[in-house]
Amino acid sequence: MFTGIIQAIGKIVNIQKNSTDCQFQIEIGSLNRQKLAIGDSVSVNGVCLTAVKFLDNSFYADVSNETLEKTTFKYLQLNQIVNLEPALTLSTPLGGHMVSGHVDGVGTVVDVKNDGISVRYKINVPTEINHYIAKKGSICIDGISLTVNEIQESLVFVNIVPHTLQATNMKNLKIGDRVNVEVDLIARYIERLLTKENQDSKINKQFLMENGFIK
Repeated sequence: MFTGIIQAIGKIVNIQKNSTDCQFQIEIGSLNRQKLAIGDSVSVNGVCLTAVKFLDNSFYADVSNETLEKTTFKYLQLNQIVNLEPALTLSTPLGGHMVSGHVDGVGTVVDVKNDGISVRYKINVPTEINHYIAKKGSICIDGISLTVNEIQESLVFVNIVPHTLQATNMKNLKIGDRVNVEVDLIARYIERLLTKENQDSKINKQFLMENGFIK
């Protein structure tokens, strides 16, 4: 699990491809190497990867064909900047929201413009996940915990403040770029509860409305 609060900016330094998957070598930037070990989970642009080897200031991670197909990893290039976050621990402040590192879909940046001191991004997300996204709810974009300012069908609007721009790779995003999108875990579990075949469950839409979970 992760929080969506980026701890460092890394870089893709090597990509080893074979017939079915890839191994990526990722520079860890300012992450504390002494606190990382083989087998640890690291979020890379919102994708949970397992460190299988370390070399100097970088680690290696195997990326399956499934992950390549479902995320932006198939588009990553050498020297591309990526967002990094080590796994959540019991002593980690939960400054963002609960993030699993399991990407729900790939979105596309369709507009970028200044909005006061922040930058406003318009992102087109896959239609099959837009019903999980709510205004003022949480969303994870390339591993970053963000608040949804507005949603219009499959268009999601988020504002990025100066600190986040400097601390992440958002400042490099331009129109046409693809991003990893993970919706809020709570939305997925609510849907599962509401569509559960077991009709004996006391948790239904009426229960959630009466207790203030939905309006």
